[in-house]
Amino acid sequence: MATTEGFDSPALGEPYLLTPGPLTTSFAVKQAMLRDWGSWDGDFRAMTADLRRRLLALTGDAKAEFDCVPIQGSGTFCVEAMLGSFVPRDGKVLVLANGAYGLRAAQIMQYLGRAHTLIDKGDYLPPRGEEVAAALDADPAITHVIAIHCETSSGILNPVAEISRAVYASGRKLLVDSMSAFGAIPLDVNEIRYEAMVSSANKCIEGVPGFGFVIARKSELEAAKGRSHSLSLDVHAQWATMEKTGQWRFTPPTHVVAAFLEALRAHEAEGGVAARGARYLKNRDVMVAGMRQLGFETLLSERWLSPIIVTFFCPAHANFSFQRFYELMKDKGFVIYPGKLTVVESFRIGCIGRMNEDVMRRVVEAARQSLSQMDVSDAAPPRAALDERAKLAA
Repeated sequence: MATTEGFDSPALGEPYLLTPGPLTTSFAVKQAMLRDWGSWDGDFRAMTADLRRRLLALTGDAKAEFDCVPIQGSGTFCVEAMLGSFVPRDGKVLVLANGAYGLRAAQIMQYLGRAHTLIDKGDYLPPRGEEVAAALDADPAITHVIAIHCETSSGILNPVAEISRAVYASGRKLLVDSMSAFGAIPLDVNEIRYEAMVSSANKCIEGVPGFGFVIARKSELEAAKGRSHSLSLDVHAQWATMEKTGQWRFTPPTHVVAAFLEALRAHEAEGGVAARGARYLKNRDVMVAGMRQLGFETLLSERWLSPIIVTFFCPAHANFSFQRFYELMKDKGFVIYPGKLTVVESFRIGCIGRMNEDVMRRVVEAARQSLSQMDVSDAAPPRAALDERAKLAA
Protein backbone atom coordinates (compact mmCIF):
# COMPACT_ATOMS: atom_id res chain seq x y z
CA MET A 1 0.00 0.00 0.00
CA ALA A 2 1.32 3.47 -0.86
CA THR A 3 2.39 5.70 1.97
CA THR A 4 1.64 9.43 2.06
CA GLU A 5 4.58 10.31 4.31
CA GLY A 6 6.52 13.29 3.02
CA PHE A 7 3.96 14.46 0.44
CA ASP A 8 2.42 17.39 2.31
CA SER A 9 5.60 19.44 2.62
CA PRO A 10 9.29 18.79 2.08
CA ALA A 11 11.22 17.59 5.11
CA LEU A 12 12.95 20.30 7.11
CA GLY A 13 11.25 23.12 5.19
CA GLU A 14 13.18 22.45 1.98
CA PRO A 15 11.77 23.29 -1.46
CA TYR A 16 10.52 20.50 -3.67
CA LEU A 17 13.11 19.58 -6.31
CA LEU A 18 11.26 19.32 -9.63
CA THR A 19 14.31 17.85 -11.31
CA PRO A 20 15.32 14.45 -12.73
CA GLY A 21 17.61 13.86 -9.74
CA PRO A 22 18.80 14.79 -7.22
CA LEU A 23 15.18 14.90 -6.14
CA THR A 24 12.99 15.34 -3.09
CA THR A 25 13.52 12.50 -0.63
CA SER A 26 11.55 11.40 2.40
CA PHE A 27 12.54 12.27 5.93
CA ALA A 28 13.16 8.56 6.57
CA VAL A 29 15.75 8.46 3.77
CA LYS A 30 17.50 11.51 5.20
CA GLN A 31 17.36 10.09 8.71
CA ALA A 32 19.04 6.87 7.57
CA MET A 33 22.24 8.85 6.99
CA LEU A 34 22.64 9.85 10.65
CA ARG A 35 24.68 6.76 11.56
CA ASP A 36 28.29 6.05 10.60
CA TRP A 37 29.27 2.69 9.11
CA GLY A 38 32.60 0.95 8.70
CA SER A 39 33.09 0.04 5.07
CA TRP A 40 34.82 -3.24 5.99
CA ASP A 41 32.38 -4.17 8.77
CA GLY A 42 30.13 -7.21 8.46
CA ASP A 43 27.01 -5.13 8.98
CA PHE A 44 27.85 -2.90 6.04
CA ARG A 45 28.80 -5.87 3.86
CA ALA A 46 25.36 -7.29 4.61
CA MET A 47 23.84 -3.97 3.55
CA THR A 48 25.68 -4.14 0.23
CA ALA A 49 24.47 -7.70 -0.36
CA ASP A 50 20.88 -6.67 0.45
CA LEU A 51 21.12 -3.70 -1.91
CA ARG A 52 22.32 -5.92 -4.77
CA ARG A 53 19.63 -8.51 -4.13
CA ARG A 54 16.81 -5.96 -4.00
CA LEU A 55 17.91 -4.25 -7.22
CA LEU A 56 18.14 -7.54 -9.09
CA ALA A 57 14.60 -8.37 -7.99
CA LEU A 58 13.35 -5.28 -9.85
CA THR A 59 14.56 -6.78 -13.17
CA GLY A 60 12.53 -10.00 -12.91
CA ASP A 61 15.70 -12.10 -13.21
CA ALA A 62 14.25 -15.37 -11.90
CA LYS A 63 16.92 -17.45 -13.65
CA ALA A 64 19.81 -15.70 -11.82
CA GLU A 65 21.51 -14.88 -15.12
CA PHE A 66 22.32 -11.31 -14.05
CA ASP A 67 24.19 -9.67 -11.22
CA CYS A 68 24.29 -6.18 -9.76
CA VAL A 69 27.49 -4.18 -9.32
CA PRO A 70 27.33 -0.84 -7.46
CA ILE A 71 29.81 1.80 -8.67
CA GLN A 72 30.87 4.91 -6.73
CA GLY A 73 30.14 8.28 -8.30
CA SER A 74 27.44 9.81 -10.46
CA GLY A 75 25.38 8.12 -13.13
CA THR A 76 27.82 9.16 -15.84
CA PHE A 77 30.54 7.20 -14.01
CA CYS A 78 28.36 4.12 -14.48
CA VAL A 79 27.71 4.80 -18.17
CA GLU A 80 31.45 5.10 -18.77
CA ALA A 81 32.11 1.98 -16.69
CA MET A 82 29.54 0.03 -18.71
CA LEU A 83 30.88 1.15 -22.09
CA GLY A 84 34.51 0.66 -21.08
CA SER A 85 33.93 -2.77 -19.57
CA PHE A 86 31.46 -4.46 -21.91
CA VAL A 87 32.51 -3.16 -25.32
CA PRO A 88 35.69 -4.91 -26.53
CA ARG A 89 38.52 -2.62 -27.52
CA ASP A 90 38.07 -3.74 -31.11
CA GLY A 91 34.28 -3.42 -30.90
CA LYS A 92 32.12 -0.65 -32.31
CA VAL A 93 29.10 1.04 -30.72
CA LEU A 94 26.02 2.47 -32.38
CA VAL A 95 24.97 5.35 -30.12
CA LEU A 96 21.29 6.30 -30.27
CA ALA A 97 20.90 9.97 -29.34
CA ASN A 98 17.97 12.33 -29.07
CA GLY A 99 19.32 14.71 -26.49
CA ALA A 100 22.26 15.51 -24.22
CA TYR A 101 22.69 12.08 -22.65
CA GLY A 102 22.92 10.14 -25.89
CA LEU A 103 25.44 12.69 -27.10
CA ARG A 104 27.33 12.26 -23.83
CA ALA A 105 27.60 8.52 -24.49
CA ALA A 106 29.15 9.34 -27.86
CA GLN A 107 31.56 11.71 -26.11
CA ILE A 108 32.56 8.93 -23.71
CA MET A 109 33.36 6.71 -26.68
CA GLN A 110 35.57 9.49 -28.09
CA TYR A 111 37.43 9.73 -24.78
CA LEU A 112 37.86 5.97 -24.72
CA GLY A 113 39.23 6.04 -28.24
CA ARG A 114 36.86 3.30 -29.32
CA ALA A 115 34.98 3.05 -32.58
CA HIS A 116 31.42 4.32 -32.65
CA THR A 117 28.80 5.76 -34.94
CA LEU A 118 25.80 7.91 -34.14
CA ILE A 119 22.12 8.22 -34.96
CA ASP A 120 21.17 11.72 -33.75
CA LYS A 121 17.42 12.37 -33.81
CA GLY A 122 17.59 15.88 -32.36
CA ASP A 123 15.34 17.03 -29.54
CA TYR A 124 11.86 15.99 -30.64
CA LEU A 125 11.81 12.35 -31.72
CA PRO A 126 13.03 8.91 -30.56
CA PRO A 127 15.19 6.51 -32.55
CA ARG A 128 12.98 3.79 -34.01
CA GLY A 129 13.57 0.09 -34.52
CA GLU A 130 13.64 0.25 -38.30
CA GLU A 131 16.33 2.95 -38.22
CA VAL A 132 18.44 0.85 -35.90
CA ALA A 133 18.00 -2.22 -38.08
CA ALA A 134 19.02 -0.27 -41.18
CA ALA A 135 22.13 1.12 -39.49
CA LEU A 136 23.16 -2.34 -38.30
CA ASP A 137 22.61 -3.87 -41.73
CA ALA A 138 24.75 -1.13 -43.26
CA ASP A 139 27.70 -1.59 -40.88
CA PRO A 140 28.67 -5.16 -39.94
CA ALA A 141 31.47 -3.81 -37.70
CA ILE A 142 28.95 -2.62 -35.10
CA THR A 143 28.95 -4.98 -32.11
CA HIS A 144 26.87 -3.03 -29.57
CA VAL A 145 24.08 -0.49 -29.41
CA ILE A 146 23.52 1.91 -26.51
CA ALA A 147 20.07 3.39 -25.96
CA ILE A 148 18.88 5.98 -23.45
CA HIS A 149 15.73 4.72 -21.74
CA CYS A 150 14.43 8.19 -20.83
CA GLU A 151 16.21 11.17 -22.40
CA THR A 152 15.69 13.75 -19.67
CA SER A 153 17.04 16.72 -21.63
CA SER A 154 13.77 16.59 -23.59
CA GLY A 155 11.65 14.16 -21.56
CA ILE A 156 11.33 11.55 -24.30
CA LEU A 157 10.62 7.99 -23.20
CA ASN A 158 12.44 5.98 -25.86
CA PRO A 159 10.99 2.70 -27.22
CA VAL A 160 13.65 0.38 -25.82
CA ALA A 161 11.61 -2.80 -26.41
CA GLU A 162 11.35 -1.99 -30.11
CA ILE A 163 15.03 -1.08 -30.24
CA SER A 164 15.97 -4.32 -28.45
CA ARG A 165 14.09 -6.44 -30.97
CA ALA A 166 15.96 -4.75 -33.83
CA VAL A 167 19.33 -5.16 -32.12
CA TYR A 168 19.01 -8.88 -31.41
CA ALA A 169 17.39 -9.64 -34.77
CA SER A 170 20.66 -8.32 -36.21
CA GLY A 171 22.79 -10.43 -33.87
CA ARG A 172 24.17 -7.48 -31.87
CA LYS A 173 24.09 -6.61 -28.16
CA LEU A 174 22.14 -3.86 -26.37
CA LEU A 175 23.33 -1.69 -23.49
CA VAL A 176 20.75 0.55 -21.77
CA ASP A 177 21.22 3.82 -19.92
CA SER A 178 18.14 3.66 -17.69
CA MET A 179 19.42 6.36 -15.38
CA SER A 180 16.17 8.27 -15.00
CA ALA A 181 13.69 5.46 -15.64
CA PHE A 182 14.70 2.33 -13.70
CA GLY A 183 12.42 1.72 -10.75
CA ALA A 184 9.42 3.45 -12.33
CA ILE A 185 9.42 2.22 -15.95
CA PRO A 186 9.58 -1.59 -16.39
CA LEU A 187 12.86 -3.01 -17.68
CA ASP A 188 12.06 -6.67 -17.15
CA VAL A 189 14.74 -8.99 -18.56
CA ASN A 190 12.02 -11.45 -19.54
CA GLU A 191 10.36 -8.89 -21.81
CA ILE A 192 13.21 -6.64 -23.00
CA ARG A 193 16.51 -8.27 -23.86
CA TYR A 194 19.74 -6.46 -23.00
CA GLU A 195 23.23 -7.34 -21.84
CA ALA A 196 23.63 -4.58 -19.25
CA MET A 197 21.89 -1.50 -17.93
CA VAL A 198 22.86 1.30 -15.57
CA SER A 199 20.99 3.57 -13.21
CA SER A 200 21.65 5.76 -10.20
CA ALA A 201 20.71 5.98 -6.53
CA ASN A 202 19.17 9.45 -6.78
CA LYS A 203 16.52 8.82 -9.43
CA CYS A 204 13.29 6.79 -9.37
CA ILE A 205 14.25 4.77 -6.29
CA GLU A 206 14.32 8.16 -4.48
CA GLY A 207 17.67 7.86 -2.76
CA VAL A 208 20.44 10.47 -2.60
CA PRO A 209 23.45 10.99 -4.92
CA GLY A 210 26.69 9.09 -4.41
CA PHE A 211 26.65 5.88 -6.41
CA GLY A 212 25.08 4.17 -9.38
CA PHE A 213 24.82 0.53 -10.34
CA VAL A 214 25.37 -1.77 -13.28
CA ILE A 215 23.07 -4.74 -13.77
CA ALA A 216 24.57 -7.13 -16.32
CA ARG A 217 24.52 -10.72 -17.47
CA LYS A 218 27.05 -12.78 -15.56
CA SER A 219 28.45 -14.02 -18.86
CA GLU A 220 29.17 -10.40 -19.87
CA LEU A 221 30.73 -9.67 -16.48
CA GLU A 222 33.04 -12.65 -16.87
CA ALA A 223 34.00 -11.65 -20.41
CA ALA A 224 34.85 -8.10 -19.26
CA LYS A 225 37.96 -9.18 -17.33
CA GLY A 226 40.96 -7.05 -18.32
CA ARG A 227 38.97 -4.98 -20.80
CA SER A 228 38.44 -1.72 -18.92
CA HIS A 229 40.43 1.42 -19.69
CA SER A 230 40.17 2.49 -16.05
CA LEU A 231 41.16 1.17 -12.63
CA SER A 232 38.25 2.67 -10.73
CA LEU A 233 35.61 2.11 -13.45
CA ASP A 234 36.41 -1.57 -14.05
CA VAL A 235 33.06 -3.30 -13.59
CA HIS A 236 34.57 -6.78 -13.66
CA ALA A 237 37.11 -5.94 -10.95
CA GLN A 238 34.42 -4.40 -8.73
CA TRP A 239 32.18 -7.43 -9.25
CA ALA A 240 34.96 -9.94 -8.58
CA THR A 241 35.91 -8.19 -5.35
CA MET A 242 32.33 -8.04 -4.13
CA GLU A 243 31.81 -11.70 -4.96
CA LYS A 244 34.97 -12.68 -3.07
CA THR A 245 34.88 -10.37 -0.04
CA GLY A 246 31.47 -8.66 0.00
CA GLN A 247 33.30 -5.34 0.02
CA TRP A 248 33.66 -2.45 -2.42
CA ARG A 249 37.20 -2.15 -3.82
CA PHE A 250 37.54 1.49 -2.76
CA THR A 251 35.82 3.57 -0.06
CA PRO A 252 32.07 3.27 -0.56
CA PRO A 253 29.52 6.04 0.14
CA THR A 254 28.32 4.31 3.30
CA HIS A 255 25.69 6.86 4.31
CA VAL A 256 24.28 6.93 0.77
CA VAL A 257 23.98 3.13 0.77
CA ALA A 258 22.08 3.25 4.07
CA ALA A 259 19.74 5.89 2.65
CA PHE A 260 19.25 3.88 -0.53
CA LEU A 261 18.23 0.77 1.39
CA GLU A 262 15.60 2.84 3.18
CA ALA A 263 14.44 4.12 -0.21
CA LEU A 264 14.29 0.56 -1.58
CA ARG A 265 12.15 -0.54 1.35
CA ALA A 266 9.78 2.37 0.70
CA HIS A 267 9.71 1.50 -3.01
CA GLU A 268 8.65 -2.06 -2.15
CA ALA A 269 6.04 -0.85 0.35
CA GLU A 270 4.53 1.48 -2.24
CA GLY A 271 4.00 -1.43 -4.61
CA GLY A 272 7.22 -1.64 -6.61
CA VAL A 273 7.85 -0.49 -10.16
CA ALA A 274 4.20 -0.47 -11.23
CA ALA A 275 2.99 1.65 -8.31
CA ARG A 276 5.93 4.04 -8.45
CA GLY A 277 5.41 4.53 -12.18
CA ALA A 278 1.67 5.06 -11.71
CA ARG A 279 2.27 7.83 -9.17
CA TYR A 280 4.72 9.57 -11.46
CA LEU A 281 2.32 9.23 -14.40
CA LYS A 282 -0.46 10.84 -12.37
CA ASN A 283 1.94 13.60 -11.33
CA ARG A 284 2.73 14.26 -14.97
CA ASP A 285 -0.87 14.24 -16.16
CA VAL A 286 -2.06 16.63 -13.47
CA MET A 287 0.86 19.00 -13.94
CA VAL A 288 0.79 19.01 -17.76
CA ALA A 289 -2.97 19.61 -17.85
CA GLY A 290 -2.63 22.52 -15.44
CA MET A 291 0.32 24.09 -17.24
CA ARG A 292 -1.52 23.85 -20.57
CA GLN A 293 -4.47 25.66 -19.02
CA LEU A 294 -2.03 28.49 -18.25
CA GLY A 295 -0.99 28.55 -21.91
CA PHE A 296 2.29 26.64 -21.71
CA GLU A 297 3.10 24.13 -24.45
CA THR A 298 5.10 20.90 -24.14
CA LEU A 299 8.08 20.30 -26.37
CA LEU A 300 6.88 16.80 -27.18
CA SER A 301 3.71 15.42 -28.64
CA GLU A 302 1.57 13.35 -26.28
CA ARG A 303 2.90 10.08 -27.64
CA TRP A 304 6.47 10.58 -26.40
CA LEU A 305 5.90 12.35 -23.07
CA SER A 306 7.58 10.47 -20.24
CA PRO A 307 6.31 10.32 -16.65
CA ILE A 308 9.79 11.37 -15.50
CA ILE A 309 10.25 14.97 -16.64
CA VAL A 310 8.46 17.30 -19.05
CA THR A 311 10.02 20.05 -21.17
CA PHE A 312 8.01 23.22 -21.79
CA PHE A 313 8.70 25.99 -24.26
CA CYS A 314 9.41 29.35 -22.64
CA PRO A 315 6.63 31.88 -23.34
CA ALA A 316 7.15 34.36 -26.15
CA HIS A 317 5.77 37.22 -24.03
CA ALA A 318 8.26 40.10 -23.75
CA ASN A 319 7.98 40.18 -19.94
CA PHE A 320 8.94 36.54 -19.47
CA SER A 321 12.41 35.80 -18.13
CA PHE A 322 13.29 32.25 -17.17
CA GLN A 323 15.65 33.39 -14.42
CA ARG A 324 12.92 35.55 -12.85
CA PHE A 325 10.40 32.72 -13.24
CA TYR A 326 12.85 30.34 -11.59
CA GLU A 327 13.36 32.68 -8.63
CA LEU A 328 9.63 33.23 -8.16
CA MET A 329 8.93 29.49 -8.26
CA LYS A 330 11.71 28.85 -5.75
CA ASP A 331 10.26 31.50 -3.42
CA LYS A 332 7.04 29.47 -3.48
CA GLY A 333 8.86 26.24 -2.60
CA PHE A 334 9.57 24.69 -6.03
CA VAL A 335 12.94 24.33 -7.75
CA ILE A 336 12.48 23.78 -11.50
CA TYR A 337 15.12 22.92 -14.08
CA PRO A 338 16.59 24.91 -16.99
CA GLY A 339 16.17 23.52 -20.48
CA LYS A 340 18.94 21.69 -22.34
CA LEU A 341 17.70 22.22 -25.88
CA THR A 342 19.93 23.74 -28.51
CA VAL A 343 17.30 25.36 -30.77
CA VAL A 344 14.63 26.97 -28.58
CA GLU A 345 14.42 28.30 -25.03
CA SER A 346 12.78 25.90 -22.63
CA PHE A 347 12.52 24.72 -19.04
CA ARG A 348 11.74 21.39 -17.42
CA ILE A 349 9.54 20.22 -14.58
CA GLY A 350 10.26 16.83 -13.05
CA CYS A 351 7.52 14.45 -11.97
CA ILE A 352 9.66 12.14 -9.82
CA GLY A 353 10.63 12.19 -6.17
CA ARG A 354 8.62 12.24 -2.97
CA MET A 355 5.64 14.07 -4.50
CA ASN A 356 2.07 13.27 -5.45
CA GLU A 357 -0.66 14.86 -7.57
CA ASP A 358 -1.64 17.33 -4.83
CA VAL A 359 1.89 18.70 -4.87
CA MET A 360 1.70 19.04 -8.65
CA ARG A 361 -1.49 21.09 -8.36
CA ARG A 362 0.42 23.43 -6.07
CA VAL A 363 3.20 23.60 -8.69
CA VAL A 364 0.67 24.78 -11.28
CA GLU A 365 -0.73 27.37 -8.89
CA ALA A 366 2.78 28.62 -8.15
CA ALA A 367 3.38 28.96 -11.90
CA ARG A 368 0.13 30.91 -12.29
CA GLN A 369 1.08 33.29 -9.50
CA SER A 370 4.61 33.70 -10.89
CA LEU A 371 3.30 34.63 -14.34
CA SER A 372 1.01 37.18 -12.72
CA GLN A 373 3.90 38.70 -10.76
CA MET A 374 5.88 38.99 -14.01
CA ASP A 375 2.87 40.57 -15.75
CA VAL A 376 2.88 37.78 -18.34
CA SER A 377 -0.68 37.50 -19.64
CA ASP A 378 0.02 34.77 -22.22
CA ALA A 379 2.36 31.80 -21.73
CA ALA A 380 2.19 30.66 -25.35
CA PRO A 381 5.55 29.88 -26.97
CA PRO A 382 6.94 31.52 -30.12
CA ARG A 383 5.08 30.46 -33.24
CA ALA A 384 8.35 29.26 -34.73
CA ALA A 385 8.79 26.75 -31.89
CA LEU A 386 5.39 25.20 -32.55
CA ASP A 387 6.02 25.13 -36.28
CA GLU A 388 9.35 23.35 -35.70
CA ARG A 389 7.69 20.80 -33.43
CA ALA A 390 4.97 20.12 -35.97
CA LYS A 391 7.42 19.76 -38.82
CA LEU A 392 9.72 17.34 -37.03
CA ALA A 393 6.89 15.30 -35.51
CA ALA A 394 5.18 14.82 -38.89
